[in-house]
Amino acid sequence: QNMLEELLIHKPDDPIQYMINHLKQNNDNAPRVCVLGPPASGKTTVAMWLCKHLDAIRISWETLLFKEILTPTKEAKAYKERKQKIPNALWANLIQERLSNMDCIKQGWILEGFPENQEQAWMLQSSGIIPRHVVVLYAPDNVLIERNSGKRLDPFTEDVYHTTFDWPSDPLVQQRLVKPEDLSEQEISQKLLEYHRNFPEVFQIYRKVLKSINADQPSIDVLSQVLTYVQTRHRSAAPFTPRILFCGPPGSGKSLQAALIAQKYSVVNICCGQLLKETVADKTKLGELVKPYIDNGYPVPDKLVMKILAERLNAPDCVTNGWVLYGFPRDVEQGEQLQESHIIPN
Repeated sequence: QNMLEELLIHKPDDPIQYMINHLKQNNDNAPRVCVLGPPASGKTTVAMWLCKHLDAIRISWETLLFKEILTPTKEAKAYKERKQKIPNALWANLIQERLSNMDCIKQGWILEGFPENQEQAWMLQSSGIIPRHVVVLYAPDNVLIERNSGKRLDPFTEDVYHTTFDWPSDPLVQQRLVKPEDLSEQEISQKLLEYHRNFPEVFQIYRKVLKSINADQPSIDVLSQVLTYVQTRHRSAAPFTPRILFCGPPGSGKSLQAALIAQKYSVVNICCGQLLKETVADKTKLGELVKPYIDNGYPVPDKLVMKILAERLNAPDCVTNGWVLYGFPRDVEQGEQLQESHIIPN
């Protein structure tokens, strides 16, 4: 799916070679995460923690301007020195160039604080930069204003702490903490106003891969919720025929759940025991072989069961609509036989 997205975006002259290069270079399981939120919501803390935990590359405005030597860096720094707003197109170019480096391709990336508005989001998408997960931190404005004044930075590790909410226990770390160049209360109020004005449009663009997380709770809870989300895999939008297998002990509700699913999604409901009885009733050759076992209360040999199951699951209605099966397999050997017969639930 990722390779198809890349093909549609880049439209290469030689699609086959492009796909070969993609498979050689890309790690489709590498994280591609955007961490968004208003000022002082904890984006840096979350992004740095995710990078440590997932071994991914953190990209923020500080890393782009002061730690990377990229083609547009000089131009972007000039805007910053003149205290002018860096154009969206220049930010997009910086991000695109950085994310095309091999470390980001192999290890994945955590993009902190971008995109800030709809135009940036569109520019990133048109460049083929599409996050798999977008985390949005939120908290009441008064909490964010209070947090902003208590922020402290460790110049050695670049970890962010807070005088009230997240103070380090190590006295050595406490001594070297510095107060960053924070915004005044008036400036952060203005930034919050701008964020609230721009964010709804960004939300619409990423709504299918976006999760909002309350940042006004203990940091360990925030980080736990963020990690749980970015480790989930989104369901593919590609159509598929459901092949569902229900397992569980007697009385756990397999038959009821199978019936409900079959009714709701119009798939074929197959109970292995019932299928064997129907085969006997139909008086087929297989039915005649099965009849003595059922009449005498003996278990039907797995080979016979597999033949009957394979025949039923390959019938046109099962192939077209999909199926839900219960009552088989009951042990590892039966499960392996199911796999060998290429009857694989999805």
